Formats: sequence, C-alpha cells, structure tokens
Amino acid sequence: MMNRVVLIGRLTRDPELLYTKQGIAYAKIRVAVNRGFRNSQGEKQADFIDCTIWRKPAENVALYCKRGALIGITGRIHTNHYENEQGKRIYRTEVAAENVTFLEHKKERASH
Repeated sequence: MMNRVVLIGRLTRDPELLYTKQGIAYAKIRVAVNRGFRNSQGEKQADFIDCTIWRKPAENVALYCKRGALIGITGRIHTNHYENEQGKRIYRTEVAAENVTFLEHKKERASH
C-alpha cells in the first residue's frame, strides 16, 4: 500500500505557526494547485489543499514564506475527525507534509 502526495502550488495566505502543549512547532497552510485543464469557459481552475507541517520545517515555512510563495510539498493524506457542538461527527482531510521545498527566491517573487 502507498499513501504519497506531491504538490506544487502557491500559498493562499501566510502560514499559521502554532505549538502543541509539549512545545512542538507546527504550521497550517493552504496551497492552491492549478488543475491541468480549463473549464468550459476557458478559465484555469485550482484545488485548495490544507496542509500541516511539523517541527523545524514548520518554523522555516513560517519564517520564509508568505502568501503567494511557490512551494513544493511531499507528504501523505491524513484524515481525522471530531464532534461539533451538535454532536455530529466532522471529518477533515489534509496533507501531512514530510518535506517542503521553496521553489523561488524572494527576488523572483517580487517581480511577479
């Protein structure tokens, strides 16, 4: 069996750096990944994928990446669940990032 994800896309917002009660850093990001086709009106479409990054890579992403940054992520699909106030079980699927690569320099991004 295999659970492997490879994404290349742009951050839709600045990373949110958080810490667990044990002091472990993690960052939550959302990546916009363009689809390989256009819709019936000829417009590009994208998927917006939530990702979580742990430990030192999370701190690096929070420090060096901002909204619009082009990044590459490898990781795995992770689904968890919780119960809301009404007692309904809510499922959430995201990518648990294992490696993050910065794909452009700040100077390149400034010219976009």
